[in-house]
Amino acid sequence: MKKVEVKVIKESGVILPKYMTDGAAGMDVYAYIEESFTLKSLERKLVPTGIKMEIPIGYEVQVRPRSGLAIKHGITLVNSPGTIDSDYRGEVGIIIINLSSEDYTVNPMERIGQFVLQKVYKMEFCEVEKLESSDRSVGGFGHTGK
Repeated sequence: MKKVEVKVIKESGVILPKYMTDGAAGMDVYAYIEESFTLKSLERKLVPTGIKMEIPIGYEVQVRPRSGLAIKHGITLVNSPGTIDSDYRGEVGIIIINLSSEDYTVNPMERIGQFVLQKVYKMEFCEVEKLESSDRSVGGFGHTGK
């Protein structure tokens, strides 16, 4: 499997994101907080990671939820997947939200999301008078039924 080098600066004590299994697509990333905090139902919070990256041009890092937190506790990400652009150099923060009816406590160095490296292609729009037809055509949300 091809590896792409991503330069990183981390705060003291930060655990670098890591793949938890050989087949994992995402690297688990940790909350860089000094004290635990509790998220009430429907509350959201920007959680620091203590990580700054230099992502190569032509790539992005997507921030995605952890499935275990989602199914067990209703914790997910507000803007999922979040995109970290290759020209961003600030600290990465992850916006988490509690979609359950119960409070959830986030602890220091808890795994709160995943980083997935993705290739990016630039779009170029070409204005035309007509689009080719398709089987779907203009059928929108739910057009195929259940």
